[in-house]
Amino acid sequence: MVGYADQPPQPKWPNSARVAVQFVINYEEGGENNVLHGNPGSEAFLSEIVGAQSYANTRHYNMESIYEFGSRAGFWRLHRLFTDRQIPVTIFAVAMAMQRNQYAVDAMLRAGWEIASHGYRWIDYQFMSEQHELEHLQNAIAIHEQTTGNKPQGFYLGRTSPNTHRITAEHGNFVYSADSYADELPYWMTDHANPLLMVPYTLDANEMRFATPQGFNSGDQFYAYLKDSFDLLYEEGLTAPKMMSIGLHCRLVGRPGRAAALARFLDYITDKDNIWLARRVDIANHWRNHFPL
Repeated sequence: MVGYADQPPQPKWPNSARVAVQFVINYEEGGENNVLHGNPGSEAFLSEIVGAQSYANTRHYNMESIYEFGSRAGFWRLHRLFTDRQIPVTIFAVAMAMQRNQYAVDAMLRAGWEIASHGYRWIDYQFMSEQHELEHLQNAIAIHEQTTGNKPQGFYLGRTSPNTHRITAEHGNFVYSADSYADELPYWMTDHANPLLMVPYTLDANEMRFATPQGFNSGDQFYAYLKDSFDLLYEEGLTAPKMMSIGLHCRLVGRPGRAAALARFLDYITDKDNIWLARRVDIANHWRNHFPL
C-alpha cells in the first residue's frame, strides 16, 4: 500500500523522456465465451450491448458478430493508424483468437509489434481451479509459439484469479506481467518463489469505457481524457517521469467514430518532444537493466 510514495525512482527513460507512452491493442476476438467453444453461455462483456446478459446453452448471434467485427475490420483500421505513424504497439493476444486468424498475427509480426500473451481464453478465471488455470497458461504459451515462432515475453490475463500472479511467477518465465493497475512505474513483486516484474496496465485510459456504464459516450470524451492524462504526466515528467498506458480493443475503438478520436490523440503526442513511444517489453527490459532486483 506504500509503493514508491513521495520518492519515486528516476526511471532514466531513453533520451531523457518526460513520459513513456505505451499503447496496447487487445486481440481477443475468437477466444470469448461461446457455446461453440465449450462454454455454458454466450459472451456478455465489453461490447456495444452495454449490460448484456449471457444466454445459457445457446448462441448470441448479435454478440458474435460484434466480436467478429474486431478481427474482420477493427484490427485493420488500428493497424493502419499505427503503422502509418510508425508508432510501436504491444498486442495482448488471446491464444485461441490467434489460432483463428494467422493472417492478422503475421501482420503484427511484420509491423514489429510485441505480441504478449493474453492467456488461452478471453474468459473470467476468478473461480477456475489452479490446475485448470495452469493448463490454460501452458496451452497459451504453446499456441503462441506455434503462431508467432517465439514464446511470449509478456503476460496479461486480465480477468484474473487469486492464483494468477503465483502461477505466472512460478511457471511462466516471462519478462514481465501486466496484471496490475497499482502504479505508474514498473515494480518488482516478490511474494512468490520467483520474483515477477510488474509493468502496470490501465482501465481508465482505456476505450473499454465505451462499453461500460458511466463510460465514454463520444470520441471527444475519449480524446479529452487521454489528452488530460498525457498533459499532466508530461508536466510532472520535468521532475518525476512516469509511464502512460493506453488500452484499446479492435471491436471498440476500431469503429470509425472512435478511431477518429484515437487518430487525433496520436497526432497530438507525436508533435511533442521528449516522449518515449515504446512497446511494453521495451519498458520492462529498460527497468530490468536500470533497476535489477
